[in-house]
Amino acid sequence: MVRLMIADDHAIVREGLKQLFALVADIRVAATAVNGAEVLEMLRRNELDMLMMDMSMPGISGVELVTRVKAQHPDLPILVLSMHNEPQIARRALAAGAAGYLTKDSDPEVVLAAIRKVAGGGRFIDPGLAEAMVLDSVNGGGGAPHEQLSEREQQILRLLVRGRSVNEIADELVISNKTVSTHKSRLMQKLNLQNNAELVRYGVEHGLV
Repeated sequence: MVRLMIADDHAIVREGLKQLFALVADIRVAATAVNGAEVLEMLRRNELDMLMMDMSMPGISGVELVTRVKAQHPDLPILVLSMHNEPQIARRALAAGAAGYLTKDSDPEVVLAAIRKVAGGGRFIDPGLAEAMVLDSVNGGGGAPHEQLSEREQQILRLLVRGRSVNEIADELVISNKTVSTHKSRLMQKLNLQNNAELVRYGVEHGLV
């Protein structure tokens, strides 16, 4: 029996996964969390065999959360289930210690297979994403400019492109307005963008909306 924690800030995702796992006998949802702080707290309070987590949650998230979990629970397998299908993001998650990476459009059978393999000590990468990662490596890893941004900068870029204000982003990520503004200034400088209109145009052109 795999005792699993689901970490995702969207209730519909958590409930959908619970319904999927209720159909099988070897996977049990033992805990859920909606942000990074809850993940760390639940790991302290529960005996778990595996963590399935989203990459984008309020507060501590993404690569930072993977790194923190692996530092405190080095033997706990982590499977990322994310909406992001960029090879660069998957590569960072795996490098930080995740044992697997799936996108949220994966078939239920693929999700179950990934959980069983990762819980058993193996590694699993979404088949379509694995192919993209190989091609990316063959091409020298050269991608869009935003792929060179830090995990947090990419997260803030996506939120800005979707029309969120600095204050809204600060509330959603549980960080200060000043921190968001600093990240925004840095990412705009790195992408050579002069204003919000150029930022939104860049996001639309690169499918970040």
